[in-house]
Amino acid sequence: MSIGSQVKTPRKPLYSDEERARRDASHWTVVQGLLAPVQFLIFGVSLILVLRYLATGDGYAAATVSVIAKTLALYAIMITGAIWEKRVFGRYLFAPAFFWEDAMSMIVLALHTLYLVVVAFALAGPAAQMWIALAAYGTYVINAAQFVLKLRQARLEQSPSSGLEGYA
Repeated sequence: MSIGSQVKTPRKPLYSDEERARRDASHWTVVQGLLAPVQFLIFGVSLILVLRYLATGDGYAAATVSVIAKTLALYAIMITGAIWEKRVFGRYLFAPAFFWEDAMSMIVLALHTLYLVVVAFALAGPAAQMWIALAAYGTYVINAAQFVLKLRQARLEQSPSSGLEGYA
């Protein structure tokens, strides 16, 4: 073998044929496809409101309501996502194909829930609450990127060329 050559080991596909069929037949796939952009839209608006509050001190109520709305959207996508994972992979969470995404989702969920607890019990002032929201949002962005990459992987695997020639 020459120095410049590489041996690639075949990667296990994201879905078996049976899992892909269950994914494609599940209405939970459609639910996830609808909830994800809605949650991202809420996140975008909320991020602007949180940053505005931190920059100006104005709009605490609007920022708080927006973070609560984002958290409720997260709960909805987490619950329906767990149901989707059960239908497709036979387990509610931590299916091997989505293990790291689910692990990161737990951190995202914990930080969003921490925000709710801190607000509900006034455990910190408004600025600290918003910094917790930003920490939750940072982990959410990482987690969303993980899922986008998985979606891309799934599309490449199902393309006629097997995704070996380029990018989707």
